[in-house]
Parts: sequence; structure tokens; C-alpha cells
Amino acid sequence: MALPQLKLDDLLDELQARLEAARGTRDRVHSLLEAVLSVGRELDLEQALHSIVETAAVLVDAEYAALGVIGPDGRTLSAFHTVGVAEEGITAIGPYPEGHGILGELIRHPRPLRLEKISEHPASYGFPPHHPPMNSFLGVPIRVREQVFGNLYLTEKRGGARFEEEDESLLSTLAVAAGVAIDNARLYEDSRLRERWLRANADITHCLMSDSARAEALDLIAERAREITGSALAAVAMPVEDTKSLTVEIAVGVDAEAHRGLVLPLHESLMGLAYTAAAPVASDDVTRDARISQEPPRFSGLGPAVAVPIGTAEGGTRGVVLLAREAGRTVFSQKETEMLRSFAAQAAIAMELTERRQDSEQIAVLQERDRIARDLHDLAIQRLFATGMTLQSAGRFIEHPEASERVRRAVDDLDETIKIIRSTIFGLRAREGANGSGLRARVVGVVGDAVPVLGFTPSLRMEGLVDTDVPRDIGDHVVAVLSEALTNIARHARAGRAQVVLTTDGREAVLVVSDNGVGIPADGRRSGLRNMAERAEQLGGRLALSSPDGDGAKLEWRVPLPAA
Repeated sequence: MALPQLKLDDLLDELQARLEAARGTRDRVHSLLEAVLSVGRELDLEQALHSIVETAAVLVDAEYAALGVIGPDGRTLSAFHTVGVAEEGITAIGPYPEGHGILGELIRHPRPLRLEKISEHPASYGFPPHHPPMNSFLGVPIRVREQVFGNLYLTEKRGGARFEEEDESLLSTLAVAAGVAIDNARLYEDSRLRERWLRANADITHCLMSDSARAEALDLIAERAREITGSALAAVAMPVEDTKSLTVEIAVGVDAEAHRGLVLPLHESLMGLAYTAAAPVASDDVTRDARISQEPPRFSGLGPAVAVPIGTAEGGTRGVVLLAREAGRTVFSQKETEMLRSFAAQAAIAMELTERRQDSEQIAVLQERDRIARDLHDLAIQRLFATGMTLQSAGRFIEHPEASERVRRAVDDLDETIKIIRSTIFGLRAREGANGSGLRARVVGVVGDAVPVLGFTPSLRMEGLVDTDVPRDIGDHVVAVLSEALTNIARHARAGRAQVVLTTDGREAVLVVSDNGVGIPADGRRSGLRNMAERAEQLGGRLALSSPDGDGAKLEWRVPLPAA
């Protein structure tokens, strides 16, 4: 009876083992279902990615786990989410991996990879200093709508065991669920982003339609674009009339003062290139882009940037908005650029509608002026003229000398009144624009004309309502002084760099011209400087000369403006 009893014990043991295996499989399937539910709960993309990594580590009992997001180039990792390594360890290891070695093997060949020892694989790249030791490895790709989004990397199965085929099957199933979760999070993120852009467009439209100044609307465009895209700097530039240049009217964020008022050439700036092409122009690193002039220095600490035209295909380009992120941040994606372009186009439509409404109001005002002028001419002047003729005729019949003199003076007063009314009619019918280009365009022209003799392009900045606040006669002096100053730099300074700044606050106009040349010699000719000083004195202003930091020369020409 011993032999049958032994066989029965073996059968019971085998049955027990199979029951344990079935229970283990049931438990792992249950864990898998929990994991699928867990990764599907998150709608924030960053939180979803972190949840996927944590869930994967628990599911296959791995000590370390990571999720690498493949970048736009399809060859390197743009983000790396880890579990298992403490913050101090991450800091000691240094920058996150870019996708070499085993990690790159999954990028090049997106299919499951299971290794008992990482170092034995031909693609093994080794580990950086302070990296924890890792032997066993399991990696699977994550696909979102048939496109590889990234890879899950699991290492060091607890207990020193190796990853089994069942682990690979579980992780592959989790990767499918992760792809769905990532897609949902992306869709949710896109919808929230579109909602923010729509709200921003509504704010700008309301601002323009409520008779706010254009500068206020441009400032709102820059602020909203900077907030939504997470940029460090936002600037808005508009074209300068009758020139091939842009002036930065609004700048907010990092070093905004260095950008505000700058006049940029179309061919040496990111904004100029976008304006010329009427299409977005991006840069991975705005401080090292050969297309962009780095003078004056203004991009310190910044990296990825994009310039997008404000306008539509039908209405043309009205301006450009520039956004820049800190160095080391992600570049602007195509989706971000498209949303920004749509936002800029909507802003341009709102600006055009506002301008058309203002044009209609201006036409109504001009028509009313024409009616008043016509009535004055046809009714008032004719009646006054008839009254004067009557008094003049009646004067011949007045014998009293004093009464006759009073009538004659009354006739003269009527003639003077008629002249005043005619002058008023002429003023009502006058049209703006008879004075030609504004001061802003004239200053840009003077600086452009000086480039051939200087051998370089001076940086130019203009702030304030230059065309509005500075009268024509003072503007003529500004242009003459600027031309003389740039000519002096070309002839005597031996400079390699110059800066022109024209500002006005409505109370005074200030022109500052500086260079990095040899300065103003004590025994040099002063006729040009004397002319500039005399122009300032004629207008009640002054001219000041200095040599900042003992290098080059600085000319400051300052004159008061007449009260409005």
C-alpha cells in the first residue's frame, strides 16, 4: 500500500502547486486590472506619466522603473520619468539620459526587450558615476494611435530574480492601457489649452471693442500668450511706416526693458523673418541662431523661441509676436505654434474690426465737419456779407461824423469776422497726412542711411508717442542732430558699435547717441557739437556730453515739448 500512497501524495502536491499557480495568476491578473484602472484615472499628462511608471514597478515587482518620452526627432528622449532613485541620487548622477545604449535600442527597435544581465547586451553603454547597479532588465514600447510615444524601462526584479515571460506579457498589456491613458490626457490637455486661447481672444476682443488704446490690447496679447505657453518673455512688434523695420512696442517678462522700443531690421531678427515670410519662424536656441543679430544683447538666459505673425492671409500681416522660454526648456511644438498662430489671427481680425469702426466714426466726424463748413459758407458768410453791404450803403446817408465812424468800424469788424470764419472752414476741411512721414519713420531712415559710412548697423530704440507728442518743427531738429551725431561717429570715433535711443513722455523729447569709440578729443573740432547745442538752446533745452566708464562717447540732447 506504500506505493499507491506515494503516488497519491505526488498527485496532491502537483494539484496544490497548480492551485497555487492559478491563485498567483489570478492575483497578477487582478493586479493588472487594478493597474489599468489606476493609470486611466489621471487626466493631467504629467501625473498620468508618473502614475504609469509607479504602477509598472509594482506590477512586475521591479526596484527601478522609468518612462522615456521620445522627442520630435524620433531618435532621442525629450523627457524621463523615474521611480526608485531618490532626489539626491538623481542630482548626483547628473542629466537625464538622452537615449543611448539599451535605452536607444528600444527607440531604434520598438519591441519588448528582456535581459538577464544588461552588461551582456551588445548595445550596453555603461552607467554614469553614482548610478545604482542594475542587472535584470525589461523594456516595452508605449504606442499612442499607432505612433511610439515612449518606452517603459524596468530593472532589478526584487529578490535577485530575472524577469519572466509572464512579466513581459503583463507589462505589454499595461503599455496598451498606458497608451490609451496618455491619449486621453493629451486630448483633455488640448481641450483645456484651446479653452484658454479662446478666453484670451475674448478678452482681447472686449478690450478693443471697449475703446481701449491699441497699446493696451497689444500688452494683453503679449501677457496672455506668455502665460498660456509658459514663456519667460513675450514681445509684440509693429511695422514702422515707409521703412523695412519693426519697432517693439510691447515687451513683458525677463529683461523686457532690453526689448521695449527696439527697432529691428527685417533680415536680422526672428520677428523680422516671421514678418517677411508671413509665417511662424522658430529657433531652438535664440542666443546661438546665426540668423539673429545679437546686438544689442537681450536674450541672456533664454533658449527656445518662436515668432508668429499677427494677421490673416486676406488682411496681411499687422505685426509679430515673439515668445521665448528659458534655456534648457522644451522647444515650441508644432501644435503650440499652430494654436499661437490661430490666436494671433483672431487678434488681427479683432484689430481690423476695431480699425474699421474707428474709420467709420472718423468718416462721420469729417462729414459733419463738411456740413458745418458748408453751412458757414452758404449761410453765415453770405448773411454777414449782405449785412456789411447794407451798413456800408447806409453810411452814406449818415451825417453825424461819430455815428458814421461807428458804422464804418462795424463794417470792418464784419469783414474780419468773415475772414475768421473762412479760416475756420479751411481748418475743418483740412486733412491729416499733409506733413509726410512721421518722426519715427524719419529717424529709422537716418539710421539706415548712416550704415554704409559707419560700416555697421547701430541699434535703435524708440519709446513713447514719438509721432504724436513731438511737433514737426522739433522733429526736424531731432533728425538734424541725429544725422550730425552719426556722421561724427563715422568720421572721428573709430567705433564698432553705436546705440540710438529716442524717448518722449509728452513733456520732453530726449535723444541719446552713444558709441564704443575713442571718445571726444579735448582739442578736436567742435563746430558740429556747437550746432547741436544751439539747436537745443533755441528750444529751451540742453546738450550733455559724457564718456561712460571711460569708453566711447555719449551724447544726450534734451528739449521740452509744448503743452498740449
